[in-house]
Amino acid sequence: MTKDFDIAVESTARLGEGPTWDAATGTLIWVDILGSAVHRWNPATGVDTAIDTPQHVGAAKPRSNGGLVLNLRDGIAIVEPSGERRWLVYWAREGVRGNDAGVDAAGRLWAGTMRYDTADGGGWLARIEPDGTATTALKQVTISNGVGWSPDNTLMYYADTATGVIDVFDYDLSSGDATSRRLFVAVDGDPDGLCVDVDGCVWSAIWGAGEVRRYTPEGRLDRTITFPAPHTSACSFGGPGLTDLYVTSARAGLTDADLAADPLSGSLFVVPDAGSGMPSTVFAG
Repeated sequence: MTKDFDIAVESTARLGEGPTWDAATGTLIWVDILGSAVHRWNPATGVDTAIDTPQHVGAAKPRSNGGLVLNLRDGIAIVEPSGERRWLVYWAREGVRGNDAGVDAAGRLWAGTMRYDTADGGGWLARIEPDGTATTALKQVTISNGVGWSPDNTLMYYADTATGVIDVFDYDLSSGDATSRRLFVAVDGDPDGLCVDVDGCVWSAIWGAGEVRRYTPEGRLDRTITFPAPHTSACSFGGPGLTDLYVTSARAGLTDADLAADPLSGSLFVVPDAGSGMPSTVFAG
């Protein structure tokens, strides 16, 4: 049996997450949440570099002005190209940290949170405008994870992992309003990070299953890719032609026996020519 994937970065990330293609630099940004590190992998050179963050970092996205925007434990931070760091939104709450995030086509950041103890309803999903105005879009979220948009920007997909479903909203790009929440697909497992391809198919990493699954716009499962890491956490298209699917994974929550069986857990994987992704959008702040 041939495998669908290659190993991009053999890593021991505690909680690899949030792969994001940075077209301006031709590199892939990803994070180790519990390792408090933002990684940048260059597929042309094979070099992966990492910078430490002062707190657990749920997501890192490129900015139109250069540098990064980070979803940290206590809020949203801007990292300037010089390396200078400042808070854009500060919302620290005891026992809560930032988790996955996405950027819509208008350059808004959608950032989720969760409790460290994963208590029901302990987190939220917020929309952050480029000027730092923050609006709580969803309250009482348990594990805020994947967020993505249809190619025509009229739909927003979202996964609160604890619910076991991926939901879909009607989306107004001009206002940033997400309305009419409804079921997109009930997942046999725990849906984590997701992305959407040019055909409107939703790709979701399934935590605990070691899989990425593709669902058609009608919600039909039509492809499953299996990885040698049970905690697949997120996926995103990248590469020069946006045809390669990058998949992060984690070691957190695995026993010594689990890690002995799947020693590549925590690595960054790539599926060459998996499909056709949409260009990554950058935060406009």
